[in-house]
Amino acid sequence: MSTAVSPPTIFRQAVEALRAVQPRPELRLVDISAPRRLAPHSFALGVELAEGVVTDSTRVESDVDVTGRLVLLHDPEARDAWNGTFRVVCYLRAPLDPEQADDPLLLAVGWSWLTDALDHCRASHAALGGTVTRTCSARFGEIPGPTRSDDVELRASWTPTDTEFGRHAEAFYRLVTHAIGLPEVGVSLMTDRHN
Repeated sequence: MSTAVSPPTIFRQAVEALRAVQPRPELRLVDISAPRRLAPHSFALGVELAEGVVTDSTRVESDVDVTGRLVLLHDPEARDAWNGTFRVVCYLRAPLDPEQADDPLLLAVGWSWLTDALDHCRASHAALGGTVTRTCSARFGEIPGPTRSDDVELRASWTPTDTEFGRHAEAFYRLVTHAIGLPEVGVSLMTDRHN
């Protein structure tokens, strides 16, 4: 019979710092399970688009599937590949307009969403790596739904180089809101103005 290892104080404090950061009202947090086999200690949170959000002057219906996950891994025995004892992993999937999907710069721009968010939030990091993937699906025959759907997926991980874990959550939320086209806080779109 095995006994569960109690998380160390430093990991519990890191989780508290992540939980303390709340996303913008346009996003809602969802409960997800943390991966159990990647590290001795792990925590995960999920985020999705709240219903009826307007992005780029277009109302996004609740069936639009925007998914984000942020995972914190901790191994008290530092891993060489991590360059530390913590690793942050993020995943984002968001829908694209066909024009965006056909843009040859999309993949590089998608990666810049993450690096810009980390820089803007001063989330110190090392060993950043990941992928950006564009997917296109077409429906044929009697399957309901749009004839074409395009998505962008970003998967990345990095090692925090300070103990300001809340900044990494802020960067993650900034990444998600940028990818779905929400304007900066306090900035309204021209189409939102009423005479």
